[in-house]
Amino acid sequence: MTSTDMPSPDTVFDAHQSLGYAIKRAQQALRLRMDRQLKELGLTAPQYNVLCSLDAEPGASNARLARRAFVTPQTMQSMLVKLERAGLIERSPDAEHGRIQRTQLTEAGQDTLTKAHRCVHETEVIARNAASPDAAEMLLRVAEALS
Repeated sequence: MTSTDMPSPDTVFDAHQSLGYAIKRAQQALRLRMDRQLKELGLTAPQYNVLCSLDAEPGASNARLARRAFVTPQTMQSMLVKLERAGLIERSPDAEHGRIQRTQLTEAGQDTLTKAHRCVHETEVIARNAASPDAAEMLLRVAEALS
């Protein structure tokens, strides 16, 4: 985008037509749809995120999981307690740092994650079909530019 593509400073800014608002609306719609689909498995979208993160990085710490899920460590602790009670994860003290809990998926957690992937895939297909071919890459570029 060039400076000539930008609205002039005299143009009234319509927040509801902004890129940021569109991204947030899309994120909210995606989250609600995922929550509806994952509910049958007893999961929420953030819990699904945690299971995906543990699949990609077994033994991840609470702090690492919180960063990946965009939540506070306190919120992550609560999520982990629920997932552990459901038998989807197990936690054990780190061998070198006793205060750090290492978390991994259980067999039931892996099975649930496989089913959850199928649910979420439907939403991903709908979203990608509604978007331009490079939409995901464009959004990643926007996130990187704003970070």
